[in-house]
Amino acid sequence: MSSQEQKSEGATLEKENKESSNFFDIYGPQAKAEIVFKTPETNSTLNLQDVQGLVTWVLADGFMPSWVFIKNKPLIPKVVMLYVPGLDAALYLAQSKTLSSFKQSCGNPRALLALSCVSDGMQTIDALLTCKVKRKRNVIDSVRDAGQSAEKERSNSLIDSAEFLKDIPFPVTYYTLTAKDLEDNGYCLNQPDFVSTLPAPGGSSLYEILALDCEMCITSEGFELTRVTLVDIKGQVVLDKLVKPSNPITDYNTRFSGITYEMLSGVTTSLQDVQEDFLKLVHKDTILVGHSLENDLLALKIYHDLIIDTSVLYKHPRGGSYKTALRVLAKRFLSREIQQSGTGHDSIEDARAAMDLALLKIRNGPDFGSPPSFMRRKLLTLLGECGKTTSFIDDISIVKRYASESSHAIPVCSDDEALLKARKEVKNDRVHFVWTQFSELNSYFRKQVEDDVKLNGKLAEMISLLTCNKKPANRKGAKYNVSTELKEILTRIDARVRSLHAALPTNSMFIICTGHGDIAIVHRLRKMLTEQSETMVPRAKLVKVLEELQAQAEVALCFVGMKH
Repeated sequence: MSSQEQKSEGATLEKENKESSNFFDIYGPQAKAEIVFKTPETNSTLNLQDVQGLVTWVLADGFMPSWVFIKNKPLIPKVVMLYVPGLDAALYLAQSKTLSSFKQSCGNPRALLALSCVSDGMQTIDALLTCKVKRKRNVIDSVRDAGQSAEKERSNSLIDSAEFLKDIPFPVTYYTLTAKDLEDNGYCLNQPDFVSTLPAPGGSSLYEILALDCEMCITSEGFELTRVTLVDIKGQVVLDKLVKPSNPITDYNTRFSGITYEMLSGVTTSLQDVQEDFLKLVHKDTILVGHSLENDLLALKIYHDLIIDTSVLYKHPRGGSYKTALRVLAKRFLSREIQQSGTGHDSIEDARAAMDLALLKIRNGPDFGSPPSFMRRKLLTLLGECGKTTSFIDDISIVKRYASESSHAIPVCSDDEALLKARKEVKNDRVHFVWTQFSELNSYFRKQVEDDVKLNGKLAEMISLLTCNKKPANRKGAKYNVSTELKEILTRIDARVRSLHAALPTNSMFIICTGHGDIAIVHRLRKMLTEQSETMVPRAKLVKVLEELQAQAEVALCFVGMKH
């Protein structure tokens, strides 16, 4: 370290110590930061935004929360937020003795309304770690002009991958589909006749992001691939091949595919040939962009899970499963007419449009294209702009999505590693906000529903409970038959909470947010009912069990305490 850097660092520490001293001069040497919970209104429940609002009130320019009062707020040196998905109110109450460190660290919990069980855990994290802020007028104007500038950049070839990915509001991976998104939108998983993309030789792909579009014709066996196109971030074609279907063609589907008899005459490239070419360009870490790519990947018979789907990215005004056509999005946001030739679609044109639509979102943020009064920003970015240093400790996929450029981004692979890193960061006087997650309980629930024997046992237990407790007055929610394995997991979580709390400096705020209960079993039962899967349980009883488990999973908990 240079002498100049040492002087600068010394000055910063002197300033921080002086400020701290000033606080104690005002409040007194024995002063403590304290939390006073206001009496909750009848039927009132906290939501995830309330929890986030507490953080921004203590560390940034947020508004005073209505549900809690902070005494001597300037004395709080840091806020530590621990996310423990899977722990709902029913499980905590049933195992409060095993989880005694939660109450010892933070006192009694407050009920927290989780997101609907239709969502997944990633959306809960998103609600905690992204903020809605008012969009400034000049930002609104720039977003309105973004579509026109995209076309200009395309013609001048100004877009460079490395340059483009600098200074963007959220990382590119933020816009990729989650595992639940893939399932909900019909992406094929674990098909025996599919091939999967592979890790890049040498560790990194030639292309970080590519756009895909395919054209299909109708054969005696259904839709089959006839053309595949890949374009890069500049819109330059890196792959464009016609493919001969393996079965006799019954309809060239020209009005949509643009493919004719003459175009395929003499073509010998098979599906296997084009799969080999595709896999040389698209690797496991390549982000694939397109519009409803589940259809393209189905025709290619390729499995890839790093997807930006513009049909999902740009929400349809009616919501739900509705999707806006690519030509409509291109006209609205790119001022570009596509699919208007009268001779069918052009896969190069469609791939470029999908790429440009994705780039607009990436450049302008996830709320581009929605009503312009608000925009989403990372919580950690807002804290950084208020002069606060943050440490973000989580799985690498979550770190990539939510850590800001100024954060200490620390990817971990286990709860024990998360605890080790978190204990170190909370002791760092320069760090004001620490986020980490203990995910062992949630992982356990996900594994349980994959085991049919254990799932049937859980269903039988629930039906028995519901049968014995038909009268609502006698019911206090589902009771847990806690297995030895689950008991051990809860014991380990409790020990980690105790260890993390012990490492906190005096007057630190400790927030434990559980987010949701066991949503894995809810998703599994919903799928069984939707697909009308064969089961030993009558459908009516299955619906009752689902209602009970969903209601239970949507009552999460929030613990807030001060370290004294």
